[in-house]
Amino acid sequence: MTVRPFIPYTDRRLHLRVEPVAAITETVQMIWDDMIDTMEAMPGVGLAAPQIGIMQRLAVVDASDKRGQAVRMANPEVLHSSVKLRSHDEASPNLPGVFARIERPRAVTVQFLNVEGKLEERDFVGLWATSVQHQIDHLNGVVYVDHLTPLRRKMLVQKSAKLARRG
Repeated sequence: MTVRPFIPYTDRRLHLRVEPVAAITETVQMIWDDMIDTMEAMPGVGLAAPQIGIMQRLAVVDASDKRGQAVRMANPEVLHSSVKLRSHDEASPNLPGVFARIERPRAVTVQFLNVEGKLEERDFVGLWATSVQHQIDHLNGVVYVDHLTPLRRKMLVQKSAKLARRG
């Protein structure tokens, strides 16, 4: 089990769109394994590779009740979004100690390369959909606080920095 460290919110890499993965290789499989270990250690319901400093379009999501159901995605892309929205408190280990209520589509259809390197389309609903969209945002250089007003974002970033200084 390899738990990787998270890069801080101020790290430029967290705010960059990452390039697609060309193929599902043994290295990609090992990165996914580490990402799942890291996600489980948080604990969290999703993780995108840039959060741990890996600049590849890789994400894992597991919003199941009993865990062990992680979906591994390369190059995920939302094809369809529901009109109905869902509010959920979102957070990120890259900005520890704070969270914000974010509204996103309640359901999405996502296309991605799966573990076999095949293009797959899958529907996600509820917390699964929220987490998938959160991870895709990370792959596009967007952190959940970017959905907030500039003032609210600044307040959360400052609060997280203050909590980090306290140790």
